[in-house]
Amino acid sequence: MHAVNIENATVFLSGQEILHNIHWQVQRGERCFILGANGAGKTTLVRMLMGYAWPVFGAKVEVLGHRFGTVNLQELRKRIAWVSPLMHRWLGDREWTAREMVLSGPDATIGLYREATAEEEQRAAELMESLRATHLMERPVHTMSSGEQVKVLIARALMTNPELMILDEPSVFLDIAGREFLLHTIEELAATHPQLTIIFITQRIEDILPAFDRGMILRQGQIIAHGARDTVLTEDNLRRAFDLDIRLIHARNGRLWTVIE
Repeated sequence: MHAVNIENATVFLSGQEILHNIHWQVQRGERCFILGANGAGKTTLVRMLMGYAWPVFGAKVEVLGHRFGTVNLQELRKRIAWVSPLMHRWLGDREWTAREMVLSGPDATIGLYREATAEEEQRAAELMESLRATHLMERPVHTMSSGEQVKVLIARALMTNPELMILDEPSVFLDIAGREFLLHTIEELAATHPQLTIIFITQRIEDILPAFDRGMILRQGQIIAHGARDTVLTEDNLRRAFDLDIRLIHARNGRLWTVIE
């Protein structure tokens, strides 16, 4: 069964075509990556999945078995976890702790504005423990590293037991150590939540963990490659995507690194 099914989707924003004739499916439980340079259309694709950007007439967009135009999007979004490092910019002047941020997940707010139930408190504590982040529970989020903040956002997203998680360039602001810290967290998340469909969006080839065994590459709003990891992440496809003479280095742990020649 499809977690995502998109057919014939073309999206215009401010009169400009951003996505062109997208056909794409993700099966439930899959770990799928979306790779592309800045401006490739990745963010617009995520907005379409969340119902914040709409394709022109004639397209079909189905998420978690529900066709857009026939479903209450507000209710559907409760089954989707969208994790973006940009969310921490919405904290405002309040010094929310990690605990308060995680507990705000079911309310879709940034910060807690009510008394949490005992069950919610227990769920939040278990999630933070599973992410090896119990020590962060009472720390203000704004004092954390970007990697630690994203861990809190992942725990917040999991509070609602989502069926689909979209990791929207989660390592974009991280240094090397922070990125590896986060990627290890994502690797553990994939291993411990086998029923969770995960879509990982990135512009960095080296961020695509071996767990993400299917994916696609976007270039200027079009899909130029899709399918199994090994058939998508080739030097020819990457050269087309980034307009660079890219050579791939295969690490023993299954990850790919790039050299520009």
